[in-house]
Amino acid sequence: MSRIGIFDSGFGGLSILKEIVRVLPEYSYIYLGDTARAPYGNRSQEIIYEFTKEGIEFLFRNGCDLVILACNTASSEALRKIQQEFLPKKYPYKKVLGVIIPGAEEAVLKTKNKKIGVLATEATVSSGAFKREIQKLNKSIKVFEVAAPMLVPLVEAGEDKSESAKILIRQYVIDVCRHSIDTLVLGCTHYGILESEIKKTSKGITILSEGKIVAKKLKEYLERHDEIKKKLTKKKSIQFYTTDSKDKFDRLGSRFFGEKISSKKVDL
Repeated sequence: MSRIGIFDSGFGGLSILKEIVRVLPEYSYIYLGDTARAPYGNRSQEIIYEFTKEGIEFLFRNGCDLVILACNTASSEALRKIQQEFLPKKYPYKKVLGVIIPGAEEAVLKTKNKKIGVLATEATVSSGAFKREIQKLNKSIKVFEVAAPMLVPLVEAGEDKSESAKILIRQYVIDVCRHSIDTLVLGCTHYGILESEIKKTSKGITILSEGKIVAKKLKEYLERHDEIKKKLTKKKSIQFYTTDSKDKFDRLGSRFFGEKISSKKVDL
């Protein structure tokens, strides 16, 4: 009996889960948001790896054989080490997938002028993960990455519709759009809730938010990996866990997920 785990540092991954459940409603899911230690974007690579590993182990202990890192910072800073070192030693029959590669693949398909912008956390930008994955697919594409460190705290505080948020979004979008990009990747799951405001500031540019992309890619992955698909429990259930305030998680998380949720508080 196996479930699909979704791990994020906070609430943003709920927008990924929302789309995954829409595309693959028959399966059972566990969502873990490490809200007590969010955001991850301004932390060291070593700390991000340890936090991510702890989250993955929690999901493995609770019956997940497949985990999606619905966090660009964790995907860029921890995923490779987890796949190459951690899993082979401790969990050789379990899988962990990230969100960087699906976003990169979609951006390469969408761009016409071969200029792609990325808005992300400081850790994701400094890792160069999006640029690396995009240019693996097409070396001639130019990638312009801009760190937007103030957006996640605003979203986590529930201030995504505030005047401060609008001013910051405008500054960050203008900064990345000055490179004449035609495609913009929202390289942080939290930014999905800001998509409509970002679109107002970036008219004529294709905006890629990761929820629908990751859901589509996961469906394709399961179709290719029947050995994993056969294990998955089809009970249409979802459990939500947070490492911080349950009330806050339920209140803000319901906005990301699109319907009311009820979580349990856990320690990692």
